[in-house]
Amino acid sequence: MHVTSARRRNRLRWRTGTALATVYVAWGGTYVAIRVMVETLPPLLSTGARFLIAGALLGAWLRARGRRLRASRRELLGAAAIGTVILGDIGILAVAEREVPAGLAALIIATVPLWVVALRLGAGERMSRGTLAGVPLGLAGVALLVLPGDRPEGAPLGWLLVLVGAAAIEAAGQFASQRTPLPRDLLWTTALQLLAAGAVLVVAGAAAGETVAGIGDASATSALAFAYLVLPGSILAYAAFVWLLEHEPVSTVATYAYVNPVVALALGWALLGERLSATMAAGSVVVVAAVAFVVRRESR
Repeated sequence: MHVTSARRRNRLRWRTGTALATVYVAWGGTYVAIRVMVETLPPLLSTGARFLIAGALLGAWLRARGRRLRASRRELLGAAAIGTVILGDIGILAVAEREVPAGLAALIIATVPLWVVALRLGAGERMSRGTLAGVPLGLAGVALLVLPGDRPEGAPLGWLLVLVGAAAIEAAGQFASQRTPLPRDLLWTTALQLLAAGAVLVVAGAAAGETVAGIGDASATSALAFAYLVLPGSILAYAAFVWLLEHEPVSTVATYAYVNPVVALALGWALLGERLSATMAAGSVVVVAAVAFVVRRESR
């Protein structure tokens, strides 16, 4: 009996480690993959196609496993609305990454938990002083990242500020999701959000003048990056994330919020040769430390 229990614990540890590694690497790698994808692919159309394909594949897999979607009309609309805000925001990221290095973009988007805290405070929620202290610290780190004179080449201030706004928008979506009726099945909710965001991004891309003809001119590396974003970057990572939510404490799952930007920085340096200046290194440490502090306190 004791041996069986030990085997179960070891099996759970192995699965948890594998799922965490999947979320860390798969989602951390999406920033580099997006940077490569948008070199020759239209950002909004390709991101929309990524979500549509991923959502359709995930929904088909759920149906094949006998997991039927049970949700009210209000829950369906809620999932679509939240998905459009949170995942649609990735379209903004894709456009910005034509000008901004992947690691730097990941660091700015990593501030989402700080913006969530600010929104909760604005809504009148009571917050601990320790949690609140992390917000100005993190924003000071962002200020270091966008300082003129020491930014990496190809990172104009305007696009960095767009990413700051994108992080705030994603935070608003996460904040609203806590107050919006959603389907109980997390994977079906994810599939619906992917489909809704994908449809909106395709329409936005067409309105912005992006064409399907541009997709035919894609390089092999951009096509591979797109495939990565659909499979490991969407389906596999979301499945691992949902499994972690069902089997591990939130404090463990939430570590992705500050590990992912570190992975993105490392991959951007190793694969794309992205430069890390002294000021950017200092800002990176401050942002990651502030996010880690806030996430760990709040996940308790």
